[in-house]
Amino acid sequence: MQRFAPGILILLAVAAVASFWFIPPIPQPQWYLSFADQRPLLGIPNFLNVISNLPFLFVGAWGVWYVASARSAEGLRDSTERWMYLVFFAAVTLTGIGSAYYHWEPNNETLVWDRLPIAITFMALFAAILAERVGRRIGAWLFCPLVVAGASTVFYWHLTEAWGKGDLRPYLLTQIYPLVAIPMVLWLYPAVYTKTENLYAGLAWYVGAKIYEILDTPVYFIGKIISGHTLKHIGAAVSCYLILSWIQQRRLIIHSTSPGQLPDKLQF
Repeated sequence: MQRFAPGILILLAVAAVASFWFIPPIPQPQWYLSFADQRPLLGIPNFLNVISNLPFLFVGAWGVWYVASARSAEGLRDSTERWMYLVFFAAVTLTGIGSAYYHWEPNNETLVWDRLPIAITFMALFAAILAERVGRRIGAWLFCPLVVAGASTVFYWHLTEAWGKGDLRPYLLTQIYPLVAIPMVLWLYPAVYTKTENLYAGLAWYVGAKIYEILDTPVYFIGKIISGHTLKHIGAAVSCYLILSWIQQRRLIIHSTSPGQLPDKLQF
């Protein structure tokens, strides 16, 4: 199956881009600027949606500290992986700041600073997984283009909104494609580290968080205690923590069938 892996991933990418010819532009839904729980507290508007971003700040800062420290040596085999995950956790931190800023005053202008670090987070993680499983050089070469492309989708959306023809398709692709492609990479290529189940759990938690986001109002009206969007923030932060725990707990796998053969020698 591994011999067909590159073709499968390329075909998936081509199919994702080709979908633009079949799916019409997706404008920004108006409900996304009007969340179910708008209760203020302590002078903070939309209190729970604002403060529920604190876990992103905590996990992101913890991740940056850990990856930059000597403690991470056993879970990161080289500097390439280290700086990729530094960008990932830095973007997680900025997601907490940007999302809190947006929920303080929801509008399309503040939403840019919410979505920008999210797009970078997804692209950085995707490139890191490619570097680990497909090949170190592949991940390194694709890292900057992927991050720039992810950021560009946010500016593209904002520009089209200004033109009155909003289009979320590229931005949505920065989330949907990695969520599909990363499990495929994990399945098609041999594991380099232990504890991959933590990464799978992190991806599953994010999918659950997106479901809560869609169910924002129904969840809130079950007792009017907490909204689906607030739970989305918490679930997404747990997802990031599970990725951090994966890096903390994993260890390099030495394959007895090919001693000394590390994945950076795989060819895509």
